[in-house]
Amino acid sequence: MVSLIKRFWILLFKSVLVFTLLAEILVLGLRWFDPPTWSWRIHRAWFPPASYPEEIKYQWQPLSQIHQSMPLAVVAAEDQRFLSHYGVDFLAIWKAFKSNQEGGRVRGGSTITQQTAKNLWLWPSQSYWRKAVEAGFAALLELNLPKSRIIEIYLNIAEFGPGIFGVEAASLYYFNTPSSQLSVDQAASLAALLPSPYRYKLRPKSTFMTNRIAWISQQMQQIGPLDLTSE
Repeated sequence: MVSLIKRFWILLFKSVLVFTLLAEILVLGLRWFDPPTWSWRIHRAWFPPASYPEEIKYQWQPLSQIHQSMPLAVVAAEDQRFLSHYGVDFLAIWKAFKSNQEGGRVRGGSTITQQTAKNLWLWPSQSYWRKAVEAGFAALLELNLPKSRIIEIYLNIAEFGPGIFGVEAASLYYFNTPSSQLSVDQAASLAALLPSPYRYKLRPKSTFMTNRIAWISQQMQQIGPLDLTSE
């Protein structure tokens, strides 16, 4: 019996080690290579929601060619401690937990790094197991990549609407302008879609969305320029 337990723990340790090494290879490669595809896009193709378009819109855009207001907008909207945390923002998680317990607006507490990890490698789920794997990948992203690369990947793989992946495709679709020429209001509008791009709409723009965009714009002004050069 003792021998079986020992073998189980040895096998478990080896499995975790192999998984960690494979994950490290996947993450480290992102320093030099843009992801050709990612799990969220694959899942949409295999299990398309109702009225999902047959042809997706997508075009990779380097961070240097994206207007500086766009990374600022997503930080203001999604993760204001992006530059100071290490992948998982435990303060945001605690605040989200307290808000949910008190019956306030349901919040997730996920960072931009966690959302990047989820979009790249994971699956739609609200389980604690998936959250644990997501946190592990987020930690690896932070260890291996600068913040500028993380937000570049996030902006290029986030879904801004049914079949609209990445900020360049979203900018062209919603405003008929490249992401390099986005205005502050346009950047805030795109960031406003990200929590729920299938539920939130810019056309027609509801009162809720108008107020949300105004709030994001205000937060952008308070945060000021986003310094990613030191990363």
